[in-house]
Amino acid sequence: MDLSLLLGRLRLSSSAHPSHLHDDGQPFPPITEVLSQLQDKLSGVKRDNCDSEIAAAIGQAEQLFKIAESLWLFSPDDTGQTNDSPACDRQAVLVKAYVGVVQSLTCCASLPACEVDSHLPDGLYRDVPARAVLVCSALCSLLSRLGPAEAEVGGPGQDVRAAAPHEAPHTGRGATALLLAAVAPLCCVFAVTHSQEQLWTDVWSRESAGCLLSSLLTTGGWRDVPHLLMGDEESPGVGKSRALFERLLDVLQPNLTKDLLHQSAVVKLVFSWTLLQSAAELRQYNRAEVIYQALYKHLYTTNGPQIQLVLDCLLDLLLVLEKPPSVAGPQEVPRRPCRHDDVMRLLLTNMEMEHKVALRRVYAAALPKYIHRHLQRVERVLMGYLEVSDPPQESSRGSTLDALETLLPVAWPRHLQRVERVLMGYLEVSDPPQESSRGSTLDALETLLPVAWPRY
Repeated sequence: MDLSLLLGRLRLSSSAHPSHLHDDGQPFPPITEVLSQLQDKLSGVKRDNCDSEIAAAIGQAEQLFKIAESLWLFSPDDTGQTNDSPACDRQAVLVKAYVGVVQSLTCCASLPACEVDSHLPDGLYRDVPARAVLVCSALCSLLSRLGPAEAEVGGPGQDVRAAAPHEAPHTGRGATALLLAAVAPLCCVFAVTHSQEQLWTDVWSRESAGCLLSSLLTTGGWRDVPHLLMGDEESPGVGKSRALFERLLDVLQPNLTKDLLHQSAVVKLVFSWTLLQSAAELRQYNRAEVIYQALYKHLYTTNGPQIQLVLDCLLDLLLVLEKPPSVAGPQEVPRRPCRHDDVMRLLLTNMEMEHKVALRRVYAAALPKYIHRHLQRVERVLMGYLEVSDPPQESSRGSTLDALETLLPVAWPRHLQRVERVLMGYLEVSDPPQESSRGSTLDALETLLPVAWPRY
């Protein structure tokens, strides 16, 4: 598509203050003006929620990144500027315009917010994968223009000296350096969100997100994902300036609050992914401990979706802080307490005192992942959960049986004196008062008994 035709569709075919002349002498408006118009268009079609209009707007953004000349694409707007106007101010305006467009692009494939104490039906994610594919393609086109061949403002394919190992990424000596630093965290969050198997992804969207992450690594000159997040350890000054970890957290920060955490599945997913990718960075200066203490306090709330997110995040964070008791190797007797024990103890306390069905479901679902110790108390809590019916699906009882299935193979010698109580709990489940829930509980019971019974 010709650039003049593309700008005409954006209603920006001419300008009273052209910043660039096309090969045929036609004046082009400043790129910041075009980006502002494009951002408005992307935001408008997102509100209207029309698939064809959203696809067309994303396609126009991709074409702009592909066919425009670099000299115009990455040049700050000098219109109305005086000789006294600092160049950094004009560059900041350009960076802000690109950030706005990237944010609008990612919003086109954003996930709907989950209301308090509710879960979204799968149908609401129906349109997300196809839109994510389009957005990934557009972002890859932008990153390709920020790559090594165009590190300096110039035409496509301009020869640029390779960056030395101790320097910033390839784009470190041109106007594109600030642009890459600004859009890289947004691209990374979007790529991680859509690269994993979730309700809102499919094979094509996951493949496209993987390509986006690879394109980001190539553009910035990062070796791998840990290098992307942590920078160069051998060059603490310059190298750490390349790290995206802090800027990634800045993107997530608005939703990392008590009131909003439960509404965003993206925050939990990307936050957990980040913790697992940058363990060394988190251990430095006790950052992991600070995050652990902040998350631990959220376990005292009574918001079910929020507690579920916190428990999942803690499960990942604990692996950064310490080895789990089950794989820590030979231990002195008695074993020294650890953070796993603290979380498990508080989890069991909450379970033992909880009477709300919604919270019981959250706790019961999380418990199998945390079982390492505290067997007597675990047994008491589990038997109590088996005694209370949870119609119609009996999800609490089913999760409790899953926890027992995890517990018995490794702890059966300590349960030989309690066989009678355990079997009474099984019988309680096998004859539920609600006939509609009998099938699901019996299925779980039939899976569990072959594991436990031969031991006795």
